[in-house]
Amino acid sequence: MSQSSLLAMSKFEHKPMIIDEDHLGRMTLGDRSLEREVLQIFARQTTLMLERISVAKPACAAAAAHTLKGSARGIGAWRVAQAAERLEQAVARGDARAMSAAMAELEAASAEVRAAIGTRLRDPMDAQADAFDGALREH
Repeated sequence: MSQSSLLAMSKFEHKPMIIDEDHLGRMTLGDRSLEREVLQIFARQTTLMLERISVAKPACAAAAAHTLKGSARGIGAWRVAQAAERLEQAVARGDARAMSAAMAELEAASAEVRAAIGTRLRDPMDAQADAFDGALREH
């Protein structure tokens, strides 16, 4: 992952984007329907992984964080990926304080991404674009 990807900035904000739209578009080959499906899966996976991490033994928590890190990188959710990586590293060091801080960061970043995904999936303009894309593929 390039440093520029980690620092992807919106034109109107001075904080990292919640989801890197360019990266997501590349990963889904511009297919809006696939994009929606991938985002739905990611939102569900995030919830499941956080539940597992919260009750898991350290080795399992690190494995779940690693899985979440890869999935987050796949959609361009860089803050989630960074937080998952911090948790994975804290577990490897056996640093309880760092694990707690990383878990809190991961939960916050994941909630932010799930909210953004929820908003996006409810957007009627996004649904219309999907329908239009589907109609174009049929012809």
